[in-house]
Amino acid sequence: MVMCRCGSEKRRTTSWSDINPGRQFWRCSRPSMSCGFVGWIDPPMCPRAVQVIPGLLRAMNKLEERERLAREDALKMKKLLFCSWFLFFIYFFFY
Repeated sequence: MVMCRCGSEKRRTTSWSDINPGRQFWRCSRPSMSCGFVGWIDPPMCPRAVQVIPGLLRAMNKLEERERLAREDALKMKKLLFCSWFLFFIYFFFY
């Protein structure tokens, strides 16, 4: 167990800022304390990685959003298809 300077336990957190994307650091586990950032766990990234990773993360987030919207559209289409078949059978058997 790693302890903070205030005496509480440190928590491992991942930074997703544009300057330190994906970099892990220690922070105080008590949110009410002003300790916050305590220290980096891993070494700094090369400048090229700092340039490339935020763009890749944004692209991935856009793709995940498009996938979510496509799944919602597919579900709507399945419901519409079911309703249309239901109405077809009602029409076919009762008229």
